[in-house]
Amino acid sequence: MPQDSSHQRSVAPPMAAEGPHRVVVIVDENSNPFELGCTTEVFGLHRPEIGRALYDFRLCSPEPSTLMRDGFFTLTGVAGLEAADAADTLIVPNRPDVDVPRRPAVLDAVRRAHARGARLVGLCSGAFTLAEAGVLDGRRATAHWQWAGSFRARFPAVRLEENVLFVDDGDILTAAGSAAALDLGLHIVRRDHGAGIANAVSRRLVFAAHRDGGQQQFIERPVPDLPDESLAPVLAWAQEHLEMPLTVSDLAARAAVSPATLHRRFRAQLGTTPLAWLTQERLALACRLIERGATQVETVARRSGLGTAANLRALMRRERGLTPSAYRQRFGPGTR
Repeated sequence: MPQDSSHQRSVAPPMAAEGPHRVVVIVDENSNPFELGCTTEVFGLHRPEIGRALYDFRLCSPEPSTLMRDGFFTLTGVAGLEAADAADTLIVPNRPDVDVPRRPAVLDAVRRAHARGARLVGLCSGAFTLAEAGVLDGRRATAHWQWAGSFRARFPAVRLEENVLFVDDGDILTAAGSAAALDLGLHIVRRDHGAGIANAVSRRLVFAAHRDGGQQQFIERPVPDLPDESLAPVLAWAQEHLEMPLTVSDLAARAAVSPATLHRRFRAQLGTTPLAWLTQERLALACRLIERGATQVETVARRSGLGTAANLRALMRRERGLTPSAYRQRFGPGTR
């Protein structure tokens, strides 16, 4: 499992009949501006370096004038709520007043989108909107750690996962607090367009395309007197040598620490284990190789350090929901 997410891989996204995939964000009273900015950056901006539009993006609101969080500003000039009925991906409102019932018209729009097979996204407290609409019962989701207790009490039928940055449950995706909106947004771009495009978007954002760790990194806790040294040097070295048969002992030797100390540092700084981190880095490299045109599964497995074609196939099916050949057909050269 990726270090910063929880996935149930992955149905193909609903696609627009013509033109780019339609992403619609519902903005309601007291919505958070930060997540709105994140969705606009990831899905709404023209990207000349890519050479094509990735999404057809628009905002909508149930009212002509929407007062944003704490009265910071008023949003006008966006589409009416009926625009939600044309969305391939619908991003629901998130707002800090989680105990205030959501507007019935907004909940109805969410239910209609779910019924027709649109992909639903909730950012931060957006999970409350999805849960109140009834579409999360029996499903996996996450929300900001600060509201985990309140969420569990109100929606016991939802399988809340507290220590991840986002949850991909196929057609419903949820992100934890604030900045995790960028993690989930880039994950959606990666899922829709491949790792190469997601990396291009992340470079423009000056944000990691795949952030290690989970919410446990950000929950309030005492600051240690002697924090662990940075893992950055050993991570950079390992990324340059993924084709080698690296072991945890190799990483520990490179960092000049014992394997037990290395495990503790990985858990403290990245929220994962050294072996899990290595596996995900190798899988990401394998995907990049396929996107760049590598056709022999055995070659990709060897160059990415995954060893055998069987291991590569099993990992890609488990982690990406696609076989190497299916991934190549969707994201390989000439497919976009």
